[in-house]
Amino acid sequence: MSRLAASLLFILSASAADRVAVIAHRGEHLQHPENTLAAYRAAIESGADFIEVDVRTTADGKLVVMHNATVDATTNGKGAVKDLTLAQIRALDSHGEKVPAFSDVLQLARGRVKIYVDSKQLTAADLVAELERYDMQDNVVVYGRLEYLTDVIALRPQIKVMPEAVSAAYLNKAIEQLHPRIVAFDARDFTADLIAAAIQSKAGIYVDRLGAADNPASWQDAVDRGATGIQTDKIAALVAYLRSRGYHD
Repeated sequence: MSRLAASLLFILSASAADRVAVIAHRGEHLQHPENTLAAYRAAIESGADFIEVDVRTTADGKLVVMHNATVDATTNGKGAVKDLTLAQIRALDSHGEKVPAFSDVLQLARGRVKIYVDSKQLTAADLVAELERYDMQDNVVVYGRLEYLTDVIALRPQIKVMPEAVSAAYLNKAIEQLHPRIVAFDARDFTADLIAAAIQSKAGIYVDRLGAADNPASWQDAVDRGATGIQTDKIAALVAYLRSRGYHD
């Protein structure tokens, strides 16, 4: 596909878009401890469509919400998540909050908000079982490695999986194997050719707008280039911006 054709393709797609999903990165963590129920409640109240949830497996095989491989940065404890039990992790203090189990977040989200599962370290079987236990399998997008996402849809094809774009070779392989309804992008791979490939496959485009890029100019640039979802730390501001331009209801 030529660059001209790619440009026309994503411009046409962007003009046809009528709604952009707001994804709360680690919940509303600017005012609340990240990845806690307080942060997720605040994100829901701010109008998020999705809450991003980082999921790992504990030493006793339970699913817990933690971005880093260790508890050191966000709690008063030390050690790797994989070496601690769920009870040990839940006994820690996370800046005045408790570290939630994945089940806690599923219960909170059910009927209120969708979940963007960032699969850090867990099996497809454990994820699917937990989603089905709380009847959330139709209200998630699941982000992770290609092999892991292949395992997820082998178990439950209806679950929406979301590979990272990465590169032309990787994205083409992901499209061929997964037929994803959504593709994830970050600042590095949000390029015209990869956007066009996602649009051509009829997949939605969820892009990170974090750090210095989390501002109205970058949000509008994402929409103009075909984004159907934006991951942000500034939930209320993004919701207000999109609503003012008719991209969110």
